[in-house]
Amino acid sequence: MKERMQKTLSEVNDCPQRDRSETEWYEGVQTFMWICEDNIVEVPFDKEHLFEQILSPANLNRSYKAVIGNKGCGGIDNMSCEQLFLWLLANKDALIRSLMDGSYRPNPVKRVEIPKDNGKMRLLGIPTVVDRLVQQAINQVLSPIYEKQFSRRSYGFRPRRGCHDAVRGAQEIINTGYTYVVDLDLERFFDTVNHSKLIEILSRTIKDGRVVSLIHKYLRSGVMNKGLFEVSEEGTPQGGPLSPLLSNIMLNELDKE
Repeated sequence: MKERMQKTLSEVNDCPQRDRSETEWYEGVQTFMWICEDNIVEVPFDKEHLFEQILSPANLNRSYKAVIGNKGCGGIDNMSCEQLFLWLLANKDALIRSLMDGSYRPNPVKRVEIPKDNGKMRLLGIPTVVDRLVQQAINQVLSPIYEKQFSRRSYGFRPRRGCHDAVRGAQEIINTGYTYVVDLDLERFFDTVNHSKLIEILSRTIKDGRVVSLIHKYLRSGVMNKGLFEVSEEGTPQGGPLSPLLSNIMLNELDKE
C-alpha cells in the first residue's frame, strides 16, 4: 500500500521537462499540467488497482479539463471553476496524498432547487469543484467498465447516446411488431437510492475496495440546505459527475429483469 502510494505521488509530481506550474490551452480552456510533455502518460489498466488508474496524471488532467469546460456554480465553499487552477497549484500534492491514505473527506453538497414542468421542484446537490474533479476522475475510469454491462436499449446518461438514438431504437422495436408502450417514472429515484444495495452492486465489479470506499464517502457526505447540515442516509444527489453513472448502475439491475 505504501509503495503504491509513493509510486502514484511520484508519477503525479515528477515532471522534469516542465515546471509543474505551467498551463496550456486546450480548446480555449486553461489546463493545469498534471502530467508532462504531451499529456499521453497512462497507467496500465488493472482491475485490482483502479485507484491508481483514477489518480493517474493523464486521468486527472482529463478530469480537470472536463470540470473547467462544464463550468457550473460553486459548492458550499463558493470556489468557482476559475479559482480551481490556483487552488491546485497550492494543494495538489495534499489532495493526492489524502486520497491515497484514505483521509480525504468530501464536502456536503449544496442544495439547489429548480422548478419542474409539473410545478414541483427538482432537488439538486452541487458538489464543490474539488469534489467534482475527483468524481469526474472516478467516472472516467468506471464508465468504460460498466458500459460493457449496460443494456443496448438504455440511452440515458450514456456516452455517445442521446434522444435520437432512443427514437431509432424504439422504431426498430415497433418494426418487429410490438404495439404497446409502458410509460413510467420512478418517483424521487435519485433521492431514494439505497446505499447498501448500491455498494453491494458496485462491489460485484469493482475489486479495489479503496474505490468503493471513496464512492461510499460521497454518498454519505451529506447536504447543506439553507445553512443547515442534513445527513444523507439514502440517495445519490443529482448535480455531480458521478451521480448519473451510479444511477445507471443501479437501474441496470432493473433492465436485467
